[in-house]
Amino acid sequence: MFSSLKVRNYRLFFTGQVISNIGTWMQRIAQDWLVFTLSGNDPIALGIAVALQFTPTLFLSLWAGVLADRVDKRRLLIGIQIVVLAQAIVLGALDLSGVAQLWHVYLLCFTLGCTASLEVPARQSFVAEMVGRDKVTNAVALNSSIFNMARIVGPAIAGFAITWVGTGWLFMANAVSTGAVITALVMMNPDKLFRGPAIPREKGQLVEGLRYVRRRSDLMTVMVLVFFVSTFGITYFTSLPIVAANVFHTNADGYGLLSTLVAVGTFTGALMSARRNTRGGPRVRLLLISAFLLGAFEVITAFMPTYLTFGLALIPLGYATITFLNTANALVQTAVSPEMRGRVMGLYVLVLIGGNPIGGPMTGWMADAFGGRSPFYIGGAISALAAIVCAVVLIRRGGVSLPVRRFGNGLRVLKRERV
Repeated sequence: MFSSLKVRNYRLFFTGQVISNIGTWMQRIAQDWLVFTLSGNDPIALGIAVALQFTPTLFLSLWAGVLADRVDKRRLLIGIQIVVLAQAIVLGALDLSGVAQLWHVYLLCFTLGCTASLEVPARQSFVAEMVGRDKVTNAVALNSSIFNMARIVGPAIAGFAITWVGTGWLFMANAVSTGAVITALVMMNPDKLFRGPAIPREKGQLVEGLRYVRRRSDLMTVMVLVFFVSTFGITYFTSLPIVAANVFHTNADGYGLLSTLVAVGTFTGALMSARRNTRGGPRVRLLLISAFLLGAFEVITAFMPTYLTFGLALIPLGYATITFLNTANALVQTAVSPEMRGRVMGLYVLVLIGGNPIGGPMTGWMADAFGGRSPFYIGGAISALAAIVCAVVLIRRGGVSLPVRRFGNGLRVLKRERV
């Protein structure tokens, strides 16, 4: 389960990410609550903040993938993290001084979105450089375990800390935690990285990456399914503060607990993915099943009558979510050639995050027009339907086989194709 930690560079990265991701989730909870407070509990304002944070992905992620293929990823990540640290300090200072306004938060959300657009493709493709191709699926799963362990600890701390000290100190805490990532990247040994061939600066490299994906039906299936599920299904993260405040009438600690319950499921799913990936590579079948279950669990969660049952239903929903995301990420990472990895991951980030400028305001609008539960059952239904459609298309093309029983000369089960 922890085989990637045998690599020193990855151990450093892992340690820095553990600290930083806790701070990141503390800031995210604090930021959402600050927006909600400054706007008078307006769900549309929260949707706008989400849209501003993810809109830069539409314009920068593909170019960021090209950049990741051209430059030293470690140095690029160090520079980006310095900007992230500065953003957290500015937001914290504005909040603590009592002068923070909604437009301030919106502007800093957009700034953070720009840095994330550059950072995510570089970080995702840098994983393979740290551990090599043989361990990349395990490392991807362990990265998710870090992220989701932080989703347990960060929101739990933030929910109660907001009540005690307010949101401003949480932004400062995130600035300190970001320093851990910078330190880990500086301490790495560049000579031990599994770097691919250098990609010279040439015209048409972005288009070349898009053509590469278009020619690969397996990659196209992953990209299409990830787009629909992330745009309409996984936006339930944005709905949690709306449900906590407007449906169950709880405070920041109630929102933090719901986020923590999601993280219990995602953290468990991430560990199981790490264990599963020691026994073989990722499969398209698991991607399709997890996408369908994500949608089904989301619909079920939407109709839970009490705060307790709603929170408990978030656990299997989180498990299905992280299983889907881990499988999609690992499929993309292991299916591409090293010299194309940055550009393909740039496109993957685009379809994963690029729908949020649509999904964020849409979630706020649905919650305002149809009630706080509506983003759950509408997004869940779309996700399950997308999984079914992709499965049917792949079966017709022969990409995924299902067991078929034939009667006459006895019961026969067709051999399943390993995908």
